[in-house]
Amino acid sequence: MLNRFGMPGGRIRFGSWLVLSAILLGFAAADLPGIGPASVQAQADPAAANDNAPPAAAPAPAAAEPAAAETAAPAKKSGDRSLLFWMIEASGVFGLILLLLSFVMVALSVMNALQIRRDIFIPPAFVETFEQQIAKKDYQTAYDTARNDDSYLARVMTAGLGKISRGQKEAMEGMQEAGEQEAMEIEHKLSFLALIGSIAPMFGLMGTVYGMIASFRVIANSETSPKPAQLAEGISTALFTTLEGLIVAIPAMVAYLVLRNRLARLSSEVGMVSESLITQLTPSRKSSGGSSQASKE
Repeated sequence: MLNRFGMPGGRIRFGSWLVLSAILLGFAAADLPGIGPASVQAQADPAAANDNAPPAAAPAPAAAEPAAAETAAPAKKSGDRSLLFWMIEASGVFGLILLLLSFVMVALSVMNALQIRRDIFIPPAFVETFEQQIAKKDYQTAYDTARNDDSYLARVMTAGLGKISRGQKEAMEGMQEAGEQEAMEIEHKLSFLALIGSIAPMFGLMGTVYGMIASFRVIANSETSPKPAQLAEGISTALFTTLEGLIVAIPAMVAYLVLRNRLARLSSEVGMVSESLITQLTPSRKSSGGSSQASKE
């Protein structure tokens, strides 16, 4: 069948559908992902696509993490230093001297506290044995017992018994002199506690002056206003050494006063016990001497 242009109509309709289908497929291929020219160019040059891509936002926090770590590191380092280590570092040689003084103070306090006791000054066993020997009129044995004993009372009694032949008054004077000598020797040991209590604050004051000088030196040598951390080193030395000096001095003075009062009380008690014992001895010797003289007549 021919159309008005003298061509078969079926072929024209088939060709028209073929052209229309090709046009539609072209538009569809341009819109489908991975088929158009942009997709082909991207697949052909992936390196160029990666270079033109915008940078990722992830490295920015990663770069900020080292700065935050550096900022937190000093804070953590300063927080890890305890008060004890800070005190040792700031005190320096003054802290070492005060530490040695504290050891000596403790040793002297314990030694004198163990020595200045009633059972050491006036042993009950010695008093009982001495009274029994006097009651038996065994004077030589009583004298040997006092001489061989190392207690405060025994040494005082030995001095009195050595002068008992001259009379009770001479014996009393001899015991008093011996008691004063014994008390003076013990008080001489106690005086070291008083010495430590006096010089420990002086070492603390020396550390205070040194720390203030160090702080003012930082101010004088700094061209700008110094940071508080730079001044804190000298100030901490000044304060810590003052504190350490008082920590050593106060217990030393307290121990000295307490032990000295105890010594005075026990010395007075020794004097009373020794006078009582020598008084028991003197009448017995007089009566024994009088009876022997009467028997001779």
